[in-house]
Parts: sequence; C-alpha cells; structure tokens
Amino acid sequence: MERSKITPAHVRDMKRSGRKVAALTVHDYPSTRLLDEAGVPLLLVGDSLGMVVLGFPDTTHVTLEHMEHHVRAAARARPTALLVADLPYRTYETPADAVAAARRLVGAGAEGVKAEGGREILPQIRAVVEDGIPFVGHLGMLPQHVLEEGGYRIKGRDEVQRQVLLADAEALEAVGAFAVVLELVTPPVAAEISRLISIPTLGIGSGLDCDGQILVTMDLVGAFPWFTPKFVRKRMDAGALMTGVVQEWMREVSGAGLP
Repeated sequence: MERSKITPAHVRDMKRSGRKVAALTVHDYPSTRLLDEAGVPLLLVGDSLGMVVLGFPDTTHVTLEHMEHHVRAAARARPTALLVADLPYRTYETPADAVAAARRLVGAGAEGVKAEGGREILPQIRAVVEDGIPFVGHLGMLPQHVLEEGGYRIKGRDEVQRQVLLADAEALEAVGAFAVVLELVTPPVAAEISRLISIPTLGIGSGLDCDGQILVTMDLVGAFPWFTPKFVRKRMDAGALMTGVVQEWMREVSGAGLP
C-alpha cells in the first residue's frame, strides 16, 4: 500500500496518538531510498556525516556547502519520509544567519531544519519558524559544542541542569518547534521532559521513555566499525560483512583462469 507523505503535523500527531517516532540519519541517495522503503517516518541529514562519511574528528568541521551537497543527494530519492537537515556549526549565529542557512538547505531539498541549543538561540529559531520553515530542536549534549565542553558529557545530572533542560524544552515548544532531540540526557529527566511538552521527544542515549528514538544509521548497522557509541546496540555488523564479501571476491579474482 502506498504511504502518504509525512509532514511535521504527522510527526506531532504520532505523540498524541501514542505512536513512537523512529528516526534515522541519511547522507546519500541509496541510504535515503532504502530507509524510506523500510518505512522510517523521519530522516535526518545529520552533520554526523562529518565523521561517518567525511572523516572529520567532530561535527564542527562540517560546512553549509557539505550539508547542501548531501541534502541534494538525499532529496533525489524523493522520500515519503519527512527529510530534515542539520544547520551546521556557526551558520546560525544570528537570526538573519539562521534564516539564510535554513533557506539554502530547503532549497537543496530539506523539508525542515534542526539546530542545537535552547533559549540562547530562541531568536534564531523564531526567525526560522516565522519564515515558514519547520524546525526540530536539539537539547542535552550538543555535538557542535564538543570543543568548548572538552568532550561528550551526559546532561541532567544535577538540579541546575534539570531546570535548564525543562525550561529550554518548554521554550522550544512555545516558539514553534515540532519535535526535539534529547541527546545524552539522563533518562529520568528525558522522561520528565517528554511528559512536560506536547511535541515529540526523540531520544539518543537518553533512555526509552522518550516519544521516539533517533540514531546514526551507520552506528545501528555497524557500518562504521572504528567507533560505536556506548548506548548503541548494533543490529548487524555491516563493516565485517563488507570486508568478508570483498575478500571472497578477491580470492576468486586471484584464482581466475586457473584449472
């Protein structure tokens, strides 16, 4: 049966109807087409492609040009899923910057954008939403701040952090975000946020009580074997499978023409 096109309203309604939201990252035409055909409702062209595709040490090296290139590739799959793209590092310093960057990603084929931060970037988020571009928030551990924070740290461990996260989540909902990613937030605080706001929370390393889950696809399928986050349970080992197939083919090539 043919699926209907997923919209931000559909994603919001999934929470109201009690359905969990499954979201995965994409970075090219085949991954987008495969995951869309699998029925994933929300696909993110994440700036995590900086590490798992481009070989950078973190997401701060990803440029708007990189993101445009990969969004165009993903959009060529014409997914039924909602296709969202990350605003890369330092492309949303001001409201004008945020709108300009978001427009470029939408022009490349994205149907919404995501940015990291809470109340400190509220003017930027408001400007993007008022420009008619659907917005996904991102709270907790913020990968684009890894250099400032000196690593990837779990958030919500003390009362100050808890209060900040709750207030940021409410602010994101109030300004018009249709969903929010909670990355490395302590499960009790992630569950509290999920109860507090009416938009879906998409957890990554934040426990099972969020309204959905989002993962880097390469982590899920073991296609980037050199590093896997502790909170990810690989469902297959694509890296080992690929190595085995290639080595088997090489043995066949080496023996080609022999009696």
